[in-house]
Amino acid sequence: MRTGMRWLLRIVVLLVVLAAGGTFIPRPLIAPVKASSEETTHRILLLSGSIHTDIAIPLDEETRAAFSFLHGSGFPLGHPNAEWLVIGWGGRAFYLETPNWAELKPLPVLRALTIDRSVLHVDLAGHITEPQPGIAAFDIDDDQLARLRNFILDSFIRNEGEIAPIPNAGYGEIDRFFEARGYFNALFGCNTWTAAALRSAGLRTGLWNPLPQSLRLSVGVYN
Repeated sequence: MRTGMRWLLRIVVLLVVLAAGGTFIPRPLIAPVKASSEETTHRILLLSGSIHTDIAIPLDEETRAAFSFLHGSGFPLGHPNAEWLVIGWGGRAFYLETPNWAELKPLPVLRALTIDRSVLHVDLAGHITEPQPGIAAFDIDDDQLARLRNFILDSFIRNEGEIAPIPNAGYGEIDRFFEARGYFNALFGCNTWTAAALRSAGLRTGLWNPLPQSLRLSVGVYN
């Protein structure tokens, strides 16, 4: 019994150390050289909840053009009141079957704790008021925004050049789910994907950010 408790304590301590290191060791270790401050800047948002994070990018002409393929899935990219394109990545079972905590089921949780196929969730947002809890904003230049868009575009699975929408999947009338590259598990999940997306835009994150809280803290410290 005591041996089991000691091993459990060691595991807990190890996880705490890894989480702390993942938050406070920056990635990349050396801050990238900032481009000229005179370049056009674009605001992007990190939207975070208790266990999940999304990225919101401005729905300008370049973004509408880059994601124009979404029209074919019935996604209303041209909605006149839309100001933001909101994207998140996550485990297929948990994402699709758990729109809210009241609908939590054992199997999606099990899949999330082991390994699962991944999906992208795409949504629109109108005006977002700042500041508010759960939202962190960053200003990036043209090139950084282009790299972020490309990172997101590369996350879609394509069959002979065509994206793979998931039929009858969504939380509302507007949002859509799509098959995505990569596999999900609790250690390398939605928040580590978000962190990688932010790094593609030239921002710094922690070395390992499996939780929204550690990601918010690390991007706040290093940017």
